[in-house]
Amino acid sequence: MNDVTYSNKAARQLRKLQPSDSRVVRTECNKLANMPNCRNQDIKTLVNHKYQYRLRVGNFRVFFDFDGAAKIVWVEEVKKRDERTY
Repeated sequence: MNDVTYSNKAARQLRKLQPSDSRVVRTECNKLANMPNCRNQDIKTLVNHKYQYRLRVGNFRVFFDFDGAAKIVWVEEVKKRDERTY
C-alpha cells in the first residue's frame, strides 16, 4: 500500500472544483494507493511530460508521480480537460 499525497497546487485546484467533482476526483486518487497494481485503464504513462503519469477522471486529468521504492504517489496537478491541459 502506498501513501497518496497532494501537492499544495493540487489541493488548491481540488478546492476550486464543485464539491461533487472534487469528491469523485479524490476517490479515484485514493485508489492510486495500489500503484503499480492498479487495474484502472484510465492511467497512462506520459512521455516527454513534466509528470510521470496521467489519471483520467471524467472531464478532469490528474497528473502524478510514483516512487515505488518510497511507496509514495504524489498528486501534482488536477486540471479540467481542454485544449490547454497538455
